[in-house]
Amino acid sequence: MPLSETSQKFILHWGEMGARWGVNRTVAQIHALLYLTGKPLPADEIADTLNVARSNVSNSIRELQAWNLVKLVHVMGERRDHFECSTDIWELSRTVVRERQERELMPTIAMLRELLNHPEIMLDGVERANRMREMLMMLETLTVWSDEMLRLDTETLTKVLKLGAKIQKLIRGDGGSAKVPAQPAGLQAMGSIIGP
Repeated sequence: MPLSETSQKFILHWGEMGARWGVNRTVAQIHALLYLTGKPLPADEIADTLNVARSNVSNSIRELQAWNLVKLVHVMGERRDHFECSTDIWELSRTVVRERQERELMPTIAMLRELLNHPEIMLDGVERANRMREMLMMLETLTVWSDEMLRLDTETLTKVLKLGAKIQKLIRGDGGSAKVPAQPAGLQAMGSIIGP
């Protein structure tokens, strides 16, 4: 499948960012390709388009499936398995937050609870125990907040996020010194979807 220069740049950048986020570059590039394409693709077409080994595509797709970011679909008249991802960026974001919470925050919360309930916790001193307790409280608060945000529909979540920026300006009392980046020309031409 031929890709425009813009699509190529997006996919390459997403791969670079994936590596920074702790995800294999090819995994991130496959996700970017499926997201941009917006239709189910077979593994061999993914491999050809990205110029990567078929085995690498198979392993990467399994990882994306484990993250609930890609699913197997069947296409009428096709014998090959096809794969697709959601093109709803809010849904994708929710999935990533949910998966990261389960994989990273919950095990840390469980470990901290276990340590704080250990009979010898005070052998290291009150300060260390308090630091662990503060970390646990922060992670539990973050998890509760995250769970609440994940339950919101997209429109409400967008309003909450915008309200957060307004609250920050109010708290700073400076009318907001943080500058909002200018919208890219292509997005300006499409018009505002969410509104001010």
